[in-house]
Amino acid sequence: MDSGRWFLVLPDSEQALTIARRVQPFVCESIAHASGRPWLMGCWDGDGIAVGSSDANRMAAIGTFSATEADLSRWAARADEPEPAGALHLIASLDGRVRVRGSMSGTHRVFHALVDGVTVAADRARTLAWLTGAPLDEGRLAVRMAYPQPPHPLEDTAVWRGVEALAGGSVLTVDPTGAAHVRRWWQAPEPELPLEEGAHALREALLEAVELRTRGGGVLGMDLSGGLDSTSLCFLAARTGAQLVTVTLRWAAAGNEDADWADRAAAHLPGCERLVYGPDELPPFFTGVGSLGDGRSEDEPTMSVREDAQQDAIDQELLARGVRLRLGGHGGDHVVQSPASYVHDLLRRSPAEALRNAMGYRARHRWPAAATARMLLDRTPYSRWLTAASDSLTAPPTDWPEPWGTSPRMPPWASGDAVAAVAALLRRTEAEPLDPARGRHARIHQAQTVGRLGRQMTMRELVTDSPFCDDKVIEACLRVRAEATASPWAYKPLLVRAMRGLVPDEVLTRTTKDHSGHEWFSGLKLQRPALAALAEDSLLVRHGLVDADPLRRALLSPQLSTVPAQPLEQTLGHEMWLRDLEAHPTPAYLLKEHHATAH
Repeated sequence: MDSGRWFLVLPDSEQALTIARRVQPFVCESIAHASGRPWLMGCWDGDGIAVGSSDANRMAAIGTFSATEADLSRWAARADEPEPAGALHLIASLDGRVRVRGSMSGTHRVFHALVDGVTVAADRARTLAWLTGAPLDEGRLAVRMAYPQPPHPLEDTAVWRGVEALAGGSVLTVDPTGAAHVRRWWQAPEPELPLEEGAHALREALLEAVELRTRGGGVLGMDLSGGLDSTSLCFLAARTGAQLVTVTLRWAAAGNEDADWADRAAAHLPGCERLVYGPDELPPFFTGVGSLGDGRSEDEPTMSVREDAQQDAIDQELLARGVRLRLGGHGGDHVVQSPASYVHDLLRRSPAEALRNAMGYRARHRWPAAATARMLLDRTPYSRWLTAASDSLTAPPTDWPEPWGTSPRMPPWASGDAVAAVAALLRRTEAEPLDPARGRHARIHQAQTVGRLGRQMTMRELVTDSPFCDDKVIEACLRVRAEATASPWAYKPLLVRAMRGLVPDEVLTRTTKDHSGHEWFSGLKLQRPALAALAEDSLLVRHGLVDADPLRRALLSPQLSTVPAQPLEQTLGHEMWLRDLEAHPTPAYLLKEHHATAH
């Protein structure tokens, strides 16, 4: 996927011909049903799609995948529901019926809407919003202001009225009349494997995921941050013989070890070209805040506003060196280790081990004793927990575990209407958890959240992809007992064991993770004029989601350390997203001149 790729899936009906004629001026490619009517329409890379056929059936894979045209033809003939490795959309036309699915993780999403009385599917919600003229749903947009993240299933919605998002792991079927049906195709594997067996499975899944991305040849950009996730991918990619250009950032804070660990790893990667940036060699964080975007806004606000200008500069350097794809370790933190809530599940199987681990986490993170006990013993149903969360949206955030995850909070500058809208959505949501077990629910939710964030990275001019977000990699991690993947006394034990023998032992000994807090604060301070302009003319205020005075005080606070960082960054992302939508009512990716430039 990249910033110029999009597609629509049309049902095999006469009614869909009108829709096809409306979008035809924006289309680069089109593939027909066996009937000759349009089936797939849009713009895509030729090497990112494969199509197989058998009599009246068609099957297409779009993305990064292991399937061949012969595989797709065989599956089409049998109307199979295969699960090829990679990160992809799988779309079928089966004797008049259309079937569409994306990934479980959310890296490849599916949206659908009624257009002229028939259901049309797309890989981008914004395409359907543009096609139907759908207005924004302020309530769903307000949900995305909740931090640290909206709970399942509220984060898995589209922010336009009448546009629906397919839940990760679900499949959409559209019959010839245009009627739609949704059902689950993905089931979480049982967590049965001990560490050794699980590490072997994860190693094989990561090797396959990286090889899928290197098999096209050419030059690959690799993030070499110094962290264990991106470093592991660098060694796996080098193992395939790919030509690599690595990227390392040196942060300014005293004691930050990221670059030192990256240097240690690079010493074992002699064939790689390195790009190493010092603190003053890239645009500061938040550069461009307040300026109009380029029309590439995606389906929802992003958290990338902090580093967009910085990453654009890096991408241009990589493109100048012939890089065709960039790989990063995004998602590794959230996929290879379970959230600490697994101790709730473990207590039912092994009380002594659960209590020992819970006490270890409590000592490490300073959890209050009462909160730890509540988390271990809680039996609150998920729907009741959601209802209870609606009453604490404006309470101070907590630093200790809760039964089904951290209860969402709204920013202190959120309007009363925004808080009320989110509370109402929480109260009327009748949802089952992703798994009956608390820890399993948290693992799946965490994987899907980072998958959706990873999807946003694939929309850049130079695609940044992460093998950690592939379904097969996530499944390999989920098959491992949670207590083997996370511990208060070990750092990413599953990944360390999986990489043993592929990554030098010296590199696998890191047990810390650093941050770029110094650059965060200094970047915001440099952007005070732009922040002041945002505060005076905020679209969030106009939409009734934010109160002007509290927002102004936060953006212009002389003591930024007293302002909650994540909600501030999310708010800026929302503001810039709304401004880009207003400035570009027709998405840039629909314009053929944009597609020609992107390729």
